[in-house]
Amino acid sequence: MIRINLLGRARPKAQRKAVPLEATLQVVFFIAALLFSGGVLYYHWHSMNQEALALQAHIRRQEGEKARLEQLKAQVDQFEKQRVVLQQRIGVIEQLQRNRTGGQELLDALANTVARTDTLWLTSLERKGEGLTLVGMAGSINAVANFITELKHSGYFDQVEIKQSAQDDHDVTIQMFNFTLTAQFALPQNQPATQATPATLVTPPPPAKPSPTSAPAAPARPAPAGKS
Repeated sequence: MIRINLLGRARPKAQRKAVPLEATLQVVFFIAALLFSGGVLYYHWHSMNQEALALQAHIRRQEGEKARLEQLKAQVDQFEKQRVVLQQRIGVIEQLQRNRTGGQELLDALANTVARTDTLWLTSLERKGEGLTLVGMAGSINAVANFITELKHSGYFDQVEIKQSAQDDHDVTIQMFNFTLTAQFALPQNQPATQATPATLVTPPPPAKPSPTSAPAAPARPAPAGKS
């Protein structure tokens, strides 16, 4: 399209208004502030996200460790139960071994001690572990005291104590004393124990009653204790 200037003079050109510098700087600073704020927020979000991921990974590791420790604890509890059972079995075996060993030495020591004591014999012997309960009869209370002394001097018995001593009232013509002793059997040091089957002491018959026309007879000397 062709334009014709009928006025005969040049048409003035339109001039743009200049934008103030201050407004331009404000816009630039505003945009920069937005970009900086966005960057800070993004960095903070990224850091928090990384921490959350690390925390979740740590929780998973701790849960795995907890499961492993629970399994280990179950195994330890099982081993502890087995240890208690084995310890009980060992205790029973040791107790049986203690009851089996020293039987021959015990009978020999008792037989020798009774043989060295006049007018005394044993009627029963009970053994529980190393503890002994001796029941017998004696012609006098001095014989019981001598028997206790012989037990202590033999080297096989400790903690010898008299639990009961009383005169037998069944037969007034003969003076007899019933007694009960307790003691601990212990082998002398450096002497091995031999295994022997349990044996019982032979109980001799009580002395015969004296006749009315004759003088009272002395109590018969008891036979040495031996194995049945």
